[in-house]
Amino acid sequence: MEIDVLTLFPRIFEGPLEESILKRAQSRGLVVVRVHNLRDFTHDKHRVVDDKPYGGGPGMLMKPEPIFEAVEKFRRTDSRVVLMTPQGSPLTQARAEEFSRVAHLIIICGHYEGVDERVRAALVNDEVSIGDYVLTNGALAAAVFVDAVVRLLPGVLGDENSADDDSFTDGLLEGPQYTRPPEFRGLTVPEVLLSGNHEAIAKWRAEWARQRTRERRPDLLKED
Repeated sequence: MEIDVLTLFPRIFEGPLEESILKRAQSRGLVVVRVHNLRDFTHDKHRVVDDKPYGGGPGMLMKPEPIFEAVEKFRRTDSRVVLMTPQGSPLTQARAEEFSRVAHLIIICGHYEGVDERVRAALVNDEVSIGDYVLTNGALAAAVFVDAVVRLLPGVLGDENSADDDSFTDGLLEGPQYTRPPEFRGLTVPEVLLSGNHEAIAKWRAEWARQRTRERRPDLLKED
């Protein structure tokens, strides 16, 4: 997979891309992530990327010209252009899996009051939101998006079955997990997990996953 990120704040990606799973995925050639400064696609002395919205209103809008130029430079026949915006459809595990099967992603990071509507109309294939709240800029959301997608690429995780047990993979939250020691400060590991009975363990985990989902995210349950 290849990913081109278009942002006004490239340095925001330095930490996420240089640590942990994302770093290893890049070093192993499983993903190529390139971060581009949208100001590099301006042609005026002051590298202006924003302007006041027509019709008035607070804040500034990202101008279309730099975004169009950048997307048109990097777009290929197998590209999908994603705009990070609170107006987008929610990022779910299912959507992350869908994006993980795309050969080339171009991610536009919104800022200020958003982007000129012509960017959405002419360039964007998908609009994505990571939650019902507003961030200072879309680069932070894009870093989350990249992590959620890249970790699902074949070979990225150390254990190929790790993603299968993640929360939301089967529509439920993941249940409780324990590791050594079996007793810590009077708190013990459930006996079933120590039993070696894989059928009983699977049943226990399924029951707890459903219970935890019912308590914390009942909206995820199709029926109860």
